[in-house]
Amino acid sequence: MATRRKPMSEINVVPYIDVMLVLLVIFMATAPLLTQGVVVDLPEAPSEPVEETVDDPLVVSMRKDGAIFMNLGMQDADDEGTRVTVYSLQEQAGKILRARSDVPVYIKADHTLNYGQVVAVMTVLQKAGAASVGLITDPPQIES
Repeated sequence: MATRRKPMSEINVVPYIDVMLVLLVIFMATAPLLTQGVVVDLPEAPSEPVEETVDDPLVVSMRKDGAIFMNLGMQDADDEGTRVTVYSLQEQAGKILRARSDVPVYIKADHTLNYGQVVAVMTVLQKAGAASVGLITDPPQIES
């Protein structure tokens, strides 16, 4: 007479733990790569935050050396985006604005830049089809 084995009713969770640990290592390794971006020293100005009605605004960043970067749909504020020249900015921004006319357009410029350079970029963006262009600033530091 052969003895019958009782069916096992437990779930083996070891493979799930292995997969979870591999994913944890992957996320830990890629997280520092997401924090690179254009270093821009923004001017300080008292202003109210803009309500975000669209998740992916078009942000044009200008470094203090005059380099221009354009990014779309990147939630990370430090994300560098694509480097463009003032000449190619109109073409590339125009493509985006023709496809999505409701996208908000913002300029994030270093406070040491010449005012004329910022106005030149604003003019190019308006020629590309931007209805309005906003300026991104940092809130002023309150000294106690």
